[in-house]
Amino acid sequence: MNNKQPDPEMIKRHVAKLREVVRQYDALNILLDKAIAQAEEDIRNSPLTAYRLGKANSVTTKENLSDS
Repeated sequence: MNNKQPDPEMIKRHVAKLREVVRQYDALNILLDKAIAQAEEDIRNSPLTAYRLGKANSVTTKENLSDS
């Protein structure tokens, strides 16, 4: 078996690199969260969404009236 211990300086370098990668992933996640929130807001404010919701509501209302 190989019982050689890794170099402490090498471990410190690897840990520092991994921390930087984690920091970059965190920054990317924040950026993606903001992009998703903006896209959802755009969808909510879209005239096409309002039209589709109106159409869905009218179909639901007609179905409810015919069931009565």
